[in-house]
Amino acid sequence: MLLLDQFRDFMILVLLAAAVVSGIIGEPADTIAIIVIVVLNAIIGFVQEYRAEKAMAALKRMAAPVSVVLRNNRPENIPAYEIVPGDIVLLEAGNMVPADMRLIEAVQLKIEEAALTGESLPVKKTPDTLPSEDIPLGDRKNMAYRGTIVTYGRGRGIVVATGMKTELGKIATMLQEEDEVKTPLQKRLQSFGQRLAIAVLAICAVVFFLGLFRGEEPMTMLLTAISLAVAAIPEALPAVVTISLALGARKLVRQNALVRKLPAVETLGSVTYICSDKTGTLTLNRMTVEEVWADGKIDTGPSMFGMLYTALALSNDAEEDASGNLLGDPTETALYDFARKKGFQKQDLARMYPRIGEIPFDSERKCMTTIHAWKESSDKGGEGPPFISFTKGAVDVLVEKADSLQTPRGIQALDRTGLLKASDEMASRGLRVLCIAMREWDSLPEDISPETVERGLVILGLVGMMDPPRQEAAEAVKLCRTAGIIPVMITGDHPLTARVIAKRIGITEDGERNIITGQELERLSLEAFEDQVQRIRVYARVAPEQKLKIVKALQDRGQFVAMTGDGVNDAPALKRADIGIAMGITGTDVAKEAAHMILLDDNFATIVKAVREGRRIFDNIRKFIRYTMASNSGEIWTIFLAPFLGLPIPLLPIHILWINLVTDGLPGLALTAEPAERNIMKRPPRDPEESIFAHGLGVQIVWVGFLMGVVSIFTQAWAIKAGDPNWQTMVFTVLCLSQMGNVLAIRSERESLFRQGLRSNLPLLGAFILTFLLQMATIYLPFLNPIFKTKPLTLWELSVTLAMSSVVFFAVETEKLIRRLRDKKTG
Repeated sequence: MLLLDQFRDFMILVLLAAAVVSGIIGEPADTIAIIVIVVLNAIIGFVQEYRAEKAMAALKRMAAPVSVVLRNNRPENIPAYEIVPGDIVLLEAGNMVPADMRLIEAVQLKIEEAALTGESLPVKKTPDTLPSEDIPLGDRKNMAYRGTIVTYGRGRGIVVATGMKTELGKIATMLQEEDEVKTPLQKRLQSFGQRLAIAVLAICAVVFFLGLFRGEEPMTMLLTAISLAVAAIPEALPAVVTISLALGARKLVRQNALVRKLPAVETLGSVTYICSDKTGTLTLNRMTVEEVWADGKIDTGPSMFGMLYTALALSNDAEEDASGNLLGDPTETALYDFARKKGFQKQDLARMYPRIGEIPFDSERKCMTTIHAWKESSDKGGEGPPFISFTKGAVDVLVEKADSLQTPRGIQALDRTGLLKASDEMASRGLRVLCIAMREWDSLPEDISPETVERGLVILGLVGMMDPPRQEAAEAVKLCRTAGIIPVMITGDHPLTARVIAKRIGITEDGERNIITGQELERLSLEAFEDQVQRIRVYARVAPEQKLKIVKALQDRGQFVAMTGDGVNDAPALKRADIGIAMGITGTDVAKEAAHMILLDDNFATIVKAVREGRRIFDNIRKFIRYTMASNSGEIWTIFLAPFLGLPIPLLPIHILWINLVTDGLPGLALTAEPAERNIMKRPPRDPEESIFAHGLGVQIVWVGFLMGVVSIFTQAWAIKAGDPNWQTMVFTVLCLSQMGNVLAIRSERESLFRQGLRSNLPLLGAFILTFLLQMATIYLPFLNPIFKTKPLTLWELSVTLAMSSVVFFAVETEKLIRRLRDKKTG
């Protein structure tokens, strides 16, 4: 059907019909040649659209939700479309139910079924058998249905229906198949193409009647007019946009950005604000020890900190798996990893200080203690106490439980004020501060409790931790600012920590007062918030629900907003944002479903790369339109102007169709591979309402097309006046190669081709060489001469032809030079 669709265009059918009639009453060879060219054109169109469909299908498969299924009694992550009846699926909050299933376990499980039943409140589920079979859909409490959302709790169920056999599938079968949603650019181009088609048909009618008036053959003029309409009407523009966007989306996947909705690729270049989560996106989502304090000094080596590092290694429950990965609480793994890097291995120390007891952490005490036998004391002939305990917790708590401080000079009296001051200084740098203490025991108390063990402690030191910024985040933020994009941090973390991270990566500068807390945001009305939203760069202690308020305020101020999110509560903001970005690693199914794009690596720098790629894709679509429309208008001007100047029709129908075949196909598509312009991230974002023909594109199409026509007509007039019998072959070649010169020149809007170099876009270079060789073949291969009505050109004729063909190239290069000089003058 995709192949047959290539022949559904009305003008193609008219051309084929006219060619058949012409063959019956005239020369069959012309008819065969026209049909062959039309079929070749259709094949190229088919291949391009097939590639685009394959790329889109691959993107859809990658964007499919992933579910946790029990296979061989082990949980496995598999794409939802691979689930089969009989599978046991595990559900938890944030999941989208992948199939209809009978629940066999439900722990506080609530599912929102509004998509299916219209019921806005989540339904509490149960695995219990229901009293009757004939129960309405909304009351089937032991069933979970495909497309509904788990909002609370967890559960598991046996799949009973998948795909079109689910309740959601039954509804889908009752609906007519919905067409693929077109992007805004496709809609605008389709509308423009329809208006242009009317104008082209009017011009073709004028050409037809002018030819008849000059005494040309009616059938020749009919074929010429129809061929011109087929070549000049840009019916393929929306399809080319699809191809460009689909191939661009496929490239974005390689950069860890998975596009779920095609319009997002087009609109990425319009982003003015990127509102990003802090944890995991701007930071590593991995707690790291940044600073260690003991006796007034910051980390001066193992001799000073030996017992402190021993405590870090032993007084936690983190473990290392066979692959070297750390398992456990983020704080504990950070302490374990830091001690390991300092040479204090937990496994070695555990043999020296085996754990014999512990008092677990609880939120009221804000500390935890581990108790160890001290084998080293027996190795030293009984010197030293046989037991030691390590306690870690909040500084303000442990400072009340301690009375001394470990120093290189021995145990000294504790200066509580000095310790608290050191802790406050570390906290002011955005660090989360833990206090580490110990106590030596000759004998353990009979009652191992906080009251008996966590007193009389000796402070070993303080440890400052932070989830550090990603290395690439600062560079990405800097690139944002250069590109006219304002990066904003949104976090549930403490304002102090948020400010430190924002400053380190460049979101805020020294002295800027542009941070607001969720509490302050809650008190502001939307109108009051809108008055100051454009100066705020950091939102701290913000609830996910408040993201929607931020998006609305920025949009009301005319901003184009990209918003990141990973939780169920983020979904409304992601849906409302111009570009909703879900986290691929930590994101819930609900967030991914609401988003336009998924970050496969949860990295802020990937968003900036995607914006850059979005700008490149849109630039290349503009270049394709500029090239195609200028080429089409060149063909129209050439045919249209000749009769007014008393010249014969310069091109035959087969010439027009051939030029359309060899210049529109490969060279045009090769433009989609054009690398990004050097200044692509040094210019402001594009207005999403801006016309595709803005910034002089429409004017350039007109004058370049007109110049092509004038050059072709001049070549015709000169050759006829000189009595050259090969004038038609020369015009045919000049028009074809002028378009090739144009495609080389428009690779950049400002930069010269001589600076870019021919090898910076190898597909285009290959297309150029192939088109040139094919054009030469129509002139110099004897068996093609009668088909194309061409004659071999002499060296002089070919030299003139090549010289005239280069006029357009040098004209466009001159225009770019003038632009560069103007830019330089204006700074």
